[in-house]
Amino acid sequence: MIDGPFFVLVVAGIVGTGLTAGVFCAFSTFVMRGLAALPPAQGVAAMNAINGAAVRPAFMTVFTGSAVLSAMIAVVTFVVWPDDGRLELLLGSALYLVGSFGLTIVANVPRNDRLARLTPGAPETAVYWPAYVREWTFWNHVRAVASAVAALVYVLALT
Repeated sequence: MIDGPFFVLVVAGIVGTGLTAGVFCAFSTFVMRGLAALPPAQGVAAMNAINGAAVRPAFMTVFTGSAVLSAMIAVVTFVVWPDDGRLELLLGSALYLVGSFGLTIVANVPRNDRLARLTPGAPETAVYWPAYVREWTFWNHVRAVASAVAALVYVLALT
């Protein structure tokens, strides 16, 4: 049975990965659809503004904090090696660290950086925008699912 400080750590991991899953789910289900419906120049300008707002403390604390919590859960699991829930704890940590945090670094951020370098009204921006929306949203779906499943398997570890 997971209890004491380790229980609190796992509950914090559940909350963080769940909140992150919710943010990613919102983007996948309606924010990106709304942006895609705009003319390219407006969509690019709006997405660049959103990307700038995302790196503020409110979201970054949850997003990077969940990565730290997931790493801590994995390390404590290896040290304590609990009889119950160890597979779920390690799987949840891997899902979040690789499928959410890692994927953000290798798939979403490079696309955001490229979008930020483009001029919203330029012809090449209009050409890139549909590909950006399609690719960014695909990888965001993966991040949303990975974060949600991480939260779920953390919950399963406590049962």
